[in-house]
Amino acid sequence: MAPRNKSLSTEQLGLVVRTARMYHEQKLSQAEIAEQLHVSQSRVSRWLSDAIREGIVRTIVVAPPGAETDLEEAVAAKYGLQTVVVADVHADDEPSIIRALGAAAASYLEVTLTGTNRVGISSWSATLLATVDAMAPRNVKTAERVVQVIGGVGKPTVQVQATHLADRLASVTKATPRYLAAPGIVSSRSGRDALMEDPFVAEVAAEWDHLDTLLLGIGSIEPSPLLRDSGNSLGETDLSVLAAAGAVGDVCLRFFDEHGSLVESGLNDRVLGISPEQMLRVGRRIGVAGGTRKYAAIRAALTGNWVNVLITDKETALKLEADTAPIKLTEEHHEQPTVLRT
Repeated sequence: MAPRNKSLSTEQLGLVVRTARMYHEQKLSQAEIAEQLHVSQSRVSRWLSDAIREGIVRTIVVAPPGAETDLEEAVAAKYGLQTVVVADVHADDEPSIIRALGAAAASYLEVTLTGTNRVGISSWSATLLATVDAMAPRNVKTAERVVQVIGGVGKPTVQVQATHLADRLASVTKATPRYLAAPGIVSSRSGRDALMEDPFVAEVAAEWDHLDTLLLGIGSIEPSPLLRDSGNSLGETDLSVLAAAGAVGDVCLRFFDEHGSLVESGLNDRVLGISPEQMLRVGRRIGVAGGTRKYAAIRAALTGNWVNVLITDKETALKLEADTAPIKLTEEHHEQPTVLRT
């Protein structure tokens, strides 16, 4: 409790208490209180401030059922994140987790996009598909640009999912879309370089240096059956080479090891998409991922600072909080963590 203001007499304290009860308990307006007590409204306002300073009125924030504020704050502080949102998941199967993560990410974006944001979005991802499909169209513009940051992956017939992601997000935010009409992986570095010189590809790539937000899925080294069946995953040879090099996961096909360090491989020269350096320069990098299968990849993505906003499920968040493996945070990690309730 704050020290008592010595300038308030007993009679004044009585009026402060009465004013506080009229305002907080009887729900009278300051103007109505002023009229009943025959004082000015500014005097009522000062008395309400006195009530807080004297400890007569105390503010207590009570999280609603299902809110995981303490857990979110703990994970944000431990991994040096800007924000953590824990989704409310009612079942532990992967489709249920994906739906819950998509709903939570959609709510987060709907309340944090300002209308001037330049948003980059990665390629095929089940959680990102769930996110953009859960977003409701708005009557106002909530983003300036939506830019595809990596080409489609896998069979040409399913590469259109990457365009669907950018198109849907641009539609609901009323942003200008920029599509990357190219494959995400090519057969050689020379092939990648040739495509990057194409005027249409180069025009989109130029946008990557001006993004302020990235919306990212976090992939595990072992693709889900759904991803493998869709053709939207790397071939077995590439996956075996990456696993042998210690890779545990990726964002935008930039694979990292358990410590979050980039795994050097020939694949990096074949990816047609945003570079690791460009990714890490984006101020807000939102990772949407959860589930047991992706835990190692999620933890590594946080440790390596690939994402600084995490939207995940409760079980994953609890495991992250309890994990005792060493974490080496860089200067970039040490941002003020915040928790946003959606």
